[in-house]
Amino acid sequence: MLAQVEAKAEARKQQFEAANAKISARAGRNIFFAVTTGVVLALLVVAALAFKQFLLLPLALVVAALALYELATAFRKAGRRVPRVGVIIGGAVVVTLSAMQGPDGTITGMHIATGLLVVWRLMESLLPQFHVKWRSMIADLAAGVFTLVYIPFLLSLIVQLALIPTNGAMWVFSLLLLVILNDTGAYVCGLNFGKHKMSPRISPNKTWEGFVGGATVVVAAAVFVCGPLLGMPWWGAALLGLAVVCTATGGDLIESMIKRNLGVKDMSSFIPGHGGILDRLDSILPTSVPFYAAGLALGVL
Repeated sequence: MLAQVEAKAEARKQQFEAANAKISARAGRNIFFAVTTGVVLALLVVAALAFKQFLLLPLALVVAALALYELATAFRKAGRRVPRVGVIIGGAVVVTLSAMQGPDGTITGMHIATGLLVVWRLMESLLPQFHVKWRSMIADLAAGVFTLVYIPFLLSLIVQLALIPTNGAMWVFSLLLLVILNDTGAYVCGLNFGKHKMSPRISPNKTWEGFVGGATVVVAAAVFVCGPLLGMPWWGAALLGLAVVCTATGGDLIESMIKRNLGVKDMSSFIPGHGGILDRLDSILPTSVPFYAAGLALGVL
């Protein structure tokens, strides 16, 4: 009897491993690790929103630091010397002042971070091994400014949404929900119906059929779920959904282009089954813009 139970358990284990291997091969990553890690990350976000007075800022600072390290390292591999420590310190200033002072803090923080970046890179150039021509210096600084705008500035918008006194958690929940639904809808529809490539050189797996599938799911969820949660009229929610489809897809394509130019699959291996922090934020960060605009339009920011 015991032998039969053990045999059945072993058979089910082998079936699970075979199914996981098949799905992982199609997705390009270990799905079990990806799902497990995704659940852990979701719990961290829920905890940060539930106890945002204590956990939101520390979590945002950690996320910003890891993402800045990844992107600065990627630029350095491409020959652009972006000071990693400098942008991490500057990013911490932007996120912290944003949480404390709102939009004014974000603007002040960006001024401080940009000034720090310029001074840091100029001081580095005084060392013989880091001395470059002015044209290359300007390119380095441009890459650094892009890094600051792409990560801490956009992340600060999400922090401000989370700190809305009445329903900040619902704003962040809606943002994450629509991004996840866009990715999921595009993946499922593209996998089953995809025939026309959207951008073969940048992201070979993306199709227009997947784009339409993701857009359909997102707009429906925006109208019937997010609109009521945020006190938004149906047409406003529909417009927000369409904007999310564009920003989420565009953000994914931008990071794919960066990674393709660098010849890497993932920005790093910080998150098991997911790659790097930026591999998870590529669609989320740009989507902060339409959500922030919606918050301004509704007068909650």
